[in-house]
This record gives sequence, structure tokens and C-alpha cells, in this order.
Amino acid sequence: MNERENILGRIREALRFPARRPGSHGVTEGKTALPTVAERREVLPPVSSSFDEQVALFARNCAELRADFKLCRDADEATAELARLREAEGWSRIASHRGPQTERAVTSLGLPVLWTEGGYDKHELERCAAGITACDALVAQTGTVVVSTRTGGGRALNVLPPHHVVLATRDQLVPDLPAAFATLKERYGADYPSMISFITGPSRTGDIERILVLGAHGPKKLTILCV
Repeated sequence: MNERENILGRIREALRFPARRPGSHGVTEGKTALPTVAERREVLPPVSSSFDEQVALFARNCAELRADFKLCRDADEATAELARLREAEGWSRIASHRGPQTERAVTSLGLPVLWTEGGYDKHELERCAAGITACDALVAQTGTVVVSTRTGGGRALNVLPPHHVVLATRDQLVPDLPAAFATLKERYGADYPSMISFITGPSRTGDIERILVLGAHGPKKLTILCV
């Protein structure tokens, strides 16, 4: 099957299921409400409630997206994995932000660190080998990392360095996108960060002759270490 037949087959499969009219979700007494979590999940692939199965799904999605994912036993194993990356890629300088998940791991590497608090030179940030950040959530359903300006050290830390390394915890793994949005709402209430990014794999484009190119608009590599 060539790519054209694959695309048309997916369209034919999607047409088997009738779609709701835009704006018809949650209509009550002539007023339109936002769709509920249950309504959103009606149109999304189901995800198991088992943590182990969610981890396995997240790992499979990461592999398909060409992102690296590792479930670590503890913080020491995550630190050892960072040291392995430092040696394998020859890191000489890294960038990060201060926080409970990042400071210990970053300082253990013994490298010069560009901290993003208090201002920085964007050109210096771009020259760092890796940007190491925390996150808001990991989404098993899509292999997505949710990062905001408050958990990711600003807007540029997860974009300019060529390798983005995410430090996450097990309790940040959520089953699907509705759960991710619920997590953000619970955490921030009405005081949302200025930017929230849903990062699904390393930066990529296929604009030119459908040839996949990694790192076109952001990091070429994405590594997620979950403790």
C-alpha cells in the first residue's frame, strides 16, 4: 500500500462514524456549553486505567515519534542517565531552570549551566548542548509532554538548545488529553501561565517532498526521564 492509498483508507474509515455538528456539544436550553470530559473521550481512543499499561503506551508512542523515554527507578538513576548523555554527546554547557526536579540533577553533571531565571542571552542559550526542564504532565495517549512557562523555565528553554531533556515524575503521567487539561485547570485555576506547549516528539517537518527532517523548528532530540 502506497502513501496515497493509506491516506484515503484512513479517510474512508473516519467517514464510517457520523460527526457532531460544530457547536452542538452540551447544548442546553439554546445555550452552548463546552463539551464535558466524557464527551471529549467519546471521540478519542480509549486508554487503560492501569499505570503499567499507560507507561507502555507512552513508551510506544515515544518510539514512533523518535523520542527517547526511560522510566527510572529513582532520582539517582535519572542522574546517571543524564551523565551517560553528557558523555555520549560531549556536552560542554547546558541550560536549565531552578526547581526541585532540575537543580540537583543539573548540578551533578559538573558542567557550566545557563540558568534562565533573571534574564539570559538567547544566542548563548542556543549554543547550549541541551535544555533540561521539568514539565506539567506526560500524556500516555499521544506520547506528549506538557510544558508551561512556569514549569519549563520560560518560553525558549525547550526550543533553542538542540536537545530537550524532560525530567518528570510518575504522578505526572495522565491517560489522555482531557486528563491533561483537567490537570492544568486544577493546578492553575484562573491564573494560567502565559504559554503552555504540547510537545509531541522532537521538532520535525515534511514540507519538502514529504521527506521527514528532524530539528527544523526546534530541538532535534527529545529525551524524557520519568522517576
